[in-house]
Amino acid sequence: MAGPAGAWREGPRSEAVASIVYSRNALANLRRVLGFLSDDPDTAMAAVQRIRGAISILEHHPFVGRLVQAELRELVISYGRTGYVALYRYVQGRDEVRILAVRHQRELDY
Repeated sequence: MAGPAGAWREGPRSEAVASIVYSRNALANLRRVLGFLSDDPDTAMAAVQRIRGAISILEHHPFVGRLVQAELRELVISYGRTGYVALYRYVQGRDEVRILAVRHQRELDY
């Protein structure tokens, strides 16, 4: 469709959106983040909101995380001077992003 001065503009697109599914472990990890930061509830909620907001990017860009093993990917989430890491798997046939775990960047393992 032609726009002003002959510019080309696309009409609305129907983009596929992957669904985000949190495992029990990932939900427990988020509760652990809240518990760890419980002395400052505002910071705790801000951290969890930042984590969930970053994870929502995977709805449109499921391959953005770094490949760590076979089908497992990690999404690095900046927060303050450090941040968090979300371990996930994209199941292409179901268009589903499965969040398997969340940890602080300074933790060694999930």
